[in-house]
Amino acid sequence: MFRILELYEQPYDPQHPLVCFDEKSKELHAEVRQPIRMQPGRAARQDYEYKRNGTRNLFMLVEPKAGFRHVLITRRRTKLEFAYAMRYLVDILYPDAEWIDVVLDCLNTHHEVVLIEIFGKPEAGRILSRIRFHHTPAHASWLNMAEIEIGVLEGQCLDRRLPDEFTLGKEVVAWEDRRNQQQAKIHWTFTRKKAEKAFCNNQSYSSS
Repeated sequence: MFRILELYEQPYDPQHPLVCFDEKSKELHAEVRQPIRMQPGRAARQDYEYKRNGTRNLFMLVEPKAGFRHVLITRRRTKLEFAYAMRYLVDILYPDAEWIDVVLDCLNTHHEVVLIEIFGKPEAGRILSRIRFHHTPAHASWLNMAEIEIGVLEGQCLDRRLPDEFTLGKEVVAWEDRRNQQQAKIHWTFTRKKAEKAFCNNQSYSSS
């Protein structure tokens, strides 16, 4: 926990970007009856029935200090998709960075060995030479700022029926572009100093 908080408190460095990574699934629901559009003095209405069109996985990559985020949409969430997301991070999003600090949770697919399994040692070694993984402690995934950005994405973009992958992608790209143009940043307030104080208080309580 302290190592992640130290990373959050370091100044922004474009050669060593800090990226928080997480994922969520989104169910695709199509309308079975045409909704009634909103009118003056009358809210929009939609039928409670809908057609299920499967799910999609969304990988959130957010650089909170720069106010930048990017969402990758995949059909599944397996070792393969994670490995390719890390290669995309290195080769496409940050090709000029010396290394990238990546904060992520302890899901069993979120480890160096997965890249070796998917790409083989030479290619995995090339990618991993420019990534430093920082896993959140067990039961403390809330330390990952990507969870906050996913919450914003859900509230501003995903909290409605989206019928197919094309519509999902179009809406996510529009949301992403607007947030990036604003350089919207996450204002993190839980510092190492606060964590140390809470830890000391807990130790005092436990020993009393």
